[in-house]
Amino acid sequence: MKLPIDTKILIVGLGLMGGSYARALTKQGYEVRSITREPSSVDFALAEGIVTDASTEIRENWIRDADLIVFALYPHIFVEWIEEHGHLIPPGTIITDVTGVKCTVVGQIQSMLPDGVEFIAAHPMAGREVYGVENSDDGIFRGANYIVTPTERNTPEAVALCRSLGETLGFARVSELSPEKHDEMIAFLSQLTHCIAVALMTSNTEPHLVDYTGDSFRDLTRIARINEDMWSELFLLNKKKLVAEIDAFSGELNRMRTYLADENVDKMKEMMRISTERRALFNKKV
Repeated sequence: MKLPIDTKILIVGLGLMGGSYARALTKQGYEVRSITREPSSVDFALAEGIVTDASTEIRENWIRDADLIVFALYPHIFVEWIEEHGHLIPPGTIITDVTGVKCTVVGQIQSMLPDGVEFIAAHPMAGREVYGVENSDDGIFRGANYIVTPTERNTPEAVALCRSLGETLGFARVSELSPEKHDEMIAFLSQLTHCIAVALMTSNTEPHLVDYTGDSFRDLTRIARINEDMWSELFLLNKKKLVAEIDAFSGELNRMRTYLADENVDKMKEMMRISTERRALFNKKV
């Protein structure tokens, strides 16, 4: 089910994800405004027709008029924005986000909002290794997953609206998880993989690796081209779960090392068979 076409949408933060949301929604005829920090982002978005209107200023009338506000900000900036401007959001407004961690953010934001304003959190599992609205692309949602993370403070209507947003954006699958389960899954599926990619790129100082590498190394390290400000914040906000996943992964890597050192071919093959079977489940159907 898609969002009603008369839904007025405000996007706060017009970077890669906010810009990609705006592109997808504007293409389908929604009225999309944006408040963002950089004048260059405003200029680009308006010139490309990504939004109906955009500004670097806090437009109180835009906030009052919006049915749905999407916050595409770093977690700490999201909190700061609500602290400073949250009182401007009128009762009846639904807000959502794109934040990559939930436990340390959702309850805090929900407790700060004015009465009658509902925050239903979500996480688009899509992205690129580039930043900014200039690189926005609604195509990144095709074949991707979208996770809604309701709490006991959310109404069925808000959850349904948030699910509709994911479907309207073009995500292949819309799921629901608790904030706690979301952070557990994300620690393994996203944050650990970024840690592994970074460690691969820093574990060998040979200056001419690029001259010798094949596709396997390129594929494994695609996400090593990383936004250090954003990802270090996300890692720290989910520290306990991420450390546990790093420890578990290190144990599996050490198990493979032991089999290799002992020349235990049968055990190595067993791990590889399990890996192959599990990886087959992840092939995208687009």
